[in-house]
Amino acid sequence: MQPTSFSRAKIRALIAEGEYSLAEGPHPERARLDAEALLLHLFRRSNPERNRAWLIAHWNSPSMPKVGAEMRALVARRRVGEPIQYITGETEFYGLTFRVTPDVLIPRPETEHLVEKAIELAASFPAGSIQAAEEVDPEGGGGFNPRIKPTESSRALAPEGSLSGSSTVNLKSSAGLKAVRIADVGAGSGCIAVALAHHLPQAQFTAIDLSAAALVIARQNADRNGVSSQIRFLQGDLLTPVAGEQFEIVVSNPPYVPLADRATLAVEVRDHEPALALFAGPDGLEICRRFIPQAFAGLAPGGFLLLEIGYGQSQAIAALLAASGFGRIEFLPDLQSIPRVACARRP
Repeated sequence: MQPTSFSRAKIRALIAEGEYSLAEGPHPERARLDAEALLLHLFRRSNPERNRAWLIAHWNSPSMPKVGAEMRALVARRRVGEPIQYITGETEFYGLTFRVTPDVLIPRPETEHLVEKAIELAASFPAGSIQAAEEVDPEGGGGFNPRIKPTESSRALAPEGSLSGSSTVNLKSSAGLKAVRIADVGAGSGCIAVALAHHLPQAQFTAIDLSAAALVIARQNADRNGVSSQIRFLQGDLLTPVAGEQFEIVVSNPPYVPLADRATLAVEVRDHEPALALFAGPDGLEICRRFIPQAFAGLAPGGFLLLEIGYGQSQAIAALLAASGFGRIEFLPDLQSIPRVACARRP
């Protein structure tokens, strides 16, 4: 099949053309879905109400010439492995829409487990008594959980992007949450703090990131989701900007990929997402070794630390938590039954 002209091609022809080109890219199994997503993105720019059903209904409609040219440009970017989320500029996380750029890690479904647990813990505190700290990126770019294969300790991009999650937690007792520090390590989209603020409307949060560029994106996402008044944004390393403060909950998704695992990562992650948000030394624990003692000092007695961790790291993380004085250490599995979220309590 030879590529046809995009000039006045019908929608179905544009999709076929995109599928043909993307079949030679890093994800041939997703060529058709990616082609549809890219073309739909172009049409949604002029009408946000357009969706896949609209696309199918207009299968035989001709497109404007400029749409064909723009489609070809987007296909070329996707063909070399650029994530769909960066191309379209947005993704979904926990039922909300977030802006994403190469300055931030793309939010993953696994991180939704972190959000759900934080909401559950918030409900356990008496109203008016909670401060939660969610740390946005100790090493640049406030980050989010990647989809990780059981055979990898590294972050692997879920090409289809984040899916929204839902929480069944009873929030009646959560009205007192005052501050949350988001360790969106490696992707400053602010997804954790914003999602928590959305579900805990009477709470206030502190989002910290080393990357100024990531904080810009996080602030934009707080604005677009209507929670800016609940979130304080600070630039700095780990909990350094709030030294001397104490919180009831500290949440973090730090970099945890060993440097040696770089070659095993999907091209989307390896070549396009911010390295500072991904890698944490030879064993992937370099950030946690610094962060866990800081978190213990920053928690009020009875407070909780939540960490997203990599494949095969639960035993090492448990040892670090215990050595810093934490108790009630538990690990929550992701949908692949991999320990993904570490939860520990300061006595």
